[in-house]
Amino acid sequence: MKRFEWTAPTSVAEAVELLRSAPSFADPDEAPRPFAGGQDLLTTMKEYILRPSRLVNLKAIRGLDRIQGDGKRGLRLGALVTLARIEENPIIKRDFPALSDAARSVASPQIRHLGTIGGNLCQRPRCWYYRLEEVVCLKKGGTQCYAASGENKYNAILGGGPSYIVHPSDLAPVLVALGASVAIAGPEGERVVPLEKFFTLPSEGSIRRENILRHDEIITEIQVPASRFAARSIYLKFKERASFDFALASVAAALELDRDRTVRQARLVLGGVAPIPWRVPKAEALLVGKRIAPDLLNQVAEAALEGARPLAHNGYKVPLTQALIRRALTQLAARA
Repeated sequence: MKRFEWTAPTSVAEAVELLRSAPSFADPDEAPRPFAGGQDLLTTMKEYILRPSRLVNLKAIRGLDRIQGDGKRGLRLGALVTLARIEENPIIKRDFPALSDAARSVASPQIRHLGTIGGNLCQRPRCWYYRLEEVVCLKKGGTQCYAASGENKYNAILGGGPSYIVHPSDLAPVLVALGASVAIAGPEGERVVPLEKFFTLPSEGSIRRENILRHDEIITEIQVPASRFAARSIYLKFKERASFDFALASVAAALELDRDRTVRQARLVLGGVAPIPWRVPKAEALLVGKRIAPDLLNQVAEAALEGARPLAHNGYKVPLTQALIRRALTQLAARA
């Protein structure tokens, strides 16, 4: 990999300053990078996809690995909280089960013990054209998305164009469904942004990035509000391999039910099918005021995939995702 400077700040302010004051760069892939678990960052550096001149290690900053709160007060997760701790935390299992489900679905136990929630949200695309060092695609400053007309079995069917990546995070769809926000620290101080506004489509902003973070900003905390539907939430993921794989399609769902089992609130977010966690408000609205039943589930599943534009080799994602939606909602209704 390219030579880089290693720094180890002990405060958020120092980390931001080290990112801000890094040597100037001509290409965004040469920008300084914060370092947390390093599971994705080191891989992209070894493949010369990212070539930062400076890494800013966040591990010595106190407080970024805290888990605070519960279902009644809301949940606050420091950006350095590992996926293993989210998976194993008894309060999260009880009050935010979909979040525990999503963390458990990620990769291997070894990776979950190193990978962090902040890194999971900010990981780069897994499209094989992007990951090949020799290929200069749109995401790397080129002029063409090779997946659009090439091997696109794993690429987007919703929200794609001009790049057809899918966002690889498992935690992101769940956190969007739960109405989470991210606290971001930068040179101008801290701002809190709804996670639904954090991710960007390739047609929005810079095509070279997947979110609104600037090179001199870091995520410090993920905030999940208390809600009536968080405890009745689920995350289902379909993988090509039974273990250690990314989602071909996934569904994060949450319901609030009345005593007569009528849906009062519904949240439905898709993963593995779009460049961002793909919330489907029209499908959510179909559920409100009704009881879960097979005919309703078919309508909801069709509405959720309305507007899908499969590429040559990924049309299978439409019925696959619809099946996951029906299964997730059926399982949630059965828990009432």
